[in-house]
Amino acid sequence: MPASIEKQIEKLREQLRYHSYKYYVLDDPDIPDAEYDRLYNQLVALEEAHPELITADSPTQRIGSKPLTAFEQIQHEIPMLSLDNVFSEDELQAFYHRLQERLNSHDEIEFTAEPKLDGLAISLRYEKGLLVYAATRGDGFTGENVTQNVRTMHSVPLRLLGENPPAVLEVRGEVFMPKAGFEKHNKQARENGEKEFANPRNAAAGSLRQLDPAITASRPLSFYCYGLGIVEGRALAKTHYQILQQLKDFGLPVCDEIKVLSGINACLSYYENLLNRRDALSYDIDGIVYKVNAIELQERLGFVSRAPRWAIAHKFPAQEEISRILEVDFQVGRTGAVTPVARLEPVFVGGVTVSNATLHNMDEIRRKDIRVGDQVIVRRAGDVIPEVVRVVPGSRKQQLPEIQMLTHCPVCKSLIEQLEGEAVARCTGGLYCRAQRAEAIKHFASRKAMDIDGLGDKLVEQLVEQKLINTAADLYQLTADTLASLERMGNKSAANLLAALEKSKHPSLSRFIYALGIREVGESTALNLANEFKTFPAVQHATFDQLIEVEDIGPVVAQHIVNFFQQRHNLEVINQLFAAGIEVQGVSQAISDNQPASELSGKTVVITGTLPSMSRDEAKDKLLAVGAKVTGSVSAKTDYVLAGDKAGLKLTKAEKLGVQIIDEDTMLSMLSNK
Repeated sequence: MPASIEKQIEKLREQLRYHSYKYYVLDDPDIPDAEYDRLYNQLVALEEAHPELITADSPTQRIGSKPLTAFEQIQHEIPMLSLDNVFSEDELQAFYHRLQERLNSHDEIEFTAEPKLDGLAISLRYEKGLLVYAATRGDGFTGENVTQNVRTMHSVPLRLLGENPPAVLEVRGEVFMPKAGFEKHNKQARENGEKEFANPRNAAAGSLRQLDPAITASRPLSFYCYGLGIVEGRALAKTHYQILQQLKDFGLPVCDEIKVLSGINACLSYYENLLNRRDALSYDIDGIVYKVNAIELQERLGFVSRAPRWAIAHKFPAQEEISRILEVDFQVGRTGAVTPVARLEPVFVGGVTVSNATLHNMDEIRRKDIRVGDQVIVRRAGDVIPEVVRVVPGSRKQQLPEIQMLTHCPVCKSLIEQLEGEAVARCTGGLYCRAQRAEAIKHFASRKAMDIDGLGDKLVEQLVEQKLINTAADLYQLTADTLASLERMGNKSAANLLAALEKSKHPSLSRFIYALGIREVGESTALNLANEFKTFPAVQHATFDQLIEVEDIGPVVAQHIVNFFQQRHNLEVINQLFAAGIEVQGVSQAISDNQPASELSGKTVVITGTLPSMSRDEAKDKLLAVGAKVTGSVSAKTDYVLAGDKAGLKLTKAEKLGVQIIDEDTMLSMLSNK
């Protein structure tokens, strides 16, 4: 066997261990994932060619063990003790004073403060730098041998880094599932019709205790170490914090939120800081652990029967509690989404009293089989809206009726639609519904719709909040005095807005259709409708069968259009718009397949630069009106580039691709077939 092969294999292993350390421990990778994969594949190829050189600590040996029939038991040489808990500042103060009394000192005590990870406690034993076994906490004295499963976790090194690790090093820490991985796993489980995990802690425990290591390997588990068991052959540092940094140097991941604090006030500040940032963290925590930092003081303080005297867990308010559903109401959001909301027996959860919780949609209610009268688990995380997680198993003692979706909007009485395959039900009274008012008016006034210059989102919200407008039609009843009295408005701004409103009264048919905010009717669909039906009354009275014959309109969009025009309230607003002076410009000339309206009909055009006599939007409207397709980027499929002054890169690319370039005069000539 050439010595060079052995050296090459060992060098690759060292490189991969180093890059895993940079990635999983320091969160500071030196190389992209593709380069890591290249090194890994090189090692795999060499080991396949020389299987006699494969070692248990090789990075290639994380997965591949056969499924177990049962877990073996492992005795902990040093028990894995629990921690005592405190739930208030007064209880923490009492703990601090007990420490000072036992140490016979009034000096400030230095602590290491750590987030209390919500996962599964684990013990890792290394001998001569190699991982020998991994065991769960179990009852504190005897745990389960989960070595094969832990070996699949990339955050756990199979061999420690450094030249001189202890001969025996037992590391204690927490296996957990990050929030993103938990959400992804549950999403896949729902799609596959499989059971979901209730929370990340259950997900971590369930994933680690799989008899088949391949299942564990497929789960996104992570690990942070927080302490020691047996250490032989080398003395470690004299403070808890310094020991954790040594473990980090050995290649073991340590939470980067760990801090050294002096005195009780610093501990309380750290607690408040982490509590406020709890939901922004990438992993679940349920409190803070404070440990006396000096090992000598830890030894002096000692233990009680099942917990160290030198450490305490300061728990956060519970994020889950049990309550009962009293009734279910339905709320309408700003986009028309109708959401079921549970009214609960008040319960203190996540630091506040909760009496309402979202049920998301009817699919979720059916999936969780939630009914009025059920005992349920309610979750509130930070500022997130409280939600009903699930029914308490076995709590339903009698048959309860299923919850039914409403047929009409509770706000405006318009029809509620829920199309097959969609989870969200929506109110169809978009122009009229009070709940959707602000968003509907913002859309109506937007640049690609009625293009009412000066009517921004904040002004719309101000007008709606002060009940100066109820629908888009009310915009045209506003007066200069009313507008000038608003915040950040004056006489000049009011006059400009009134002029913009007057200018908007002559929209093209496609713009007006788009402005109405019919579900899934965008610019392109609105244009197709305009070109097909030519006048607004024809669009309004089009049947489902007529609509699905229009280009790019399928059954779903056709049904949205039909439902919209069937709502009396929507028609009332449209009539009010016409009464206010809106005159929709119909499509005067049909676009025929045999006789195109212009040379540009059916052509793909890109507009770039500043045109001499019109805006790019105006040019776009003219092109769209004759059936041209206007896109934003130049490609080989582009037929023409309409170029004005300061055209820039799009013009350069068009020249390079050989795309025909035209100016405004040429476009106008082509539009009229001259």
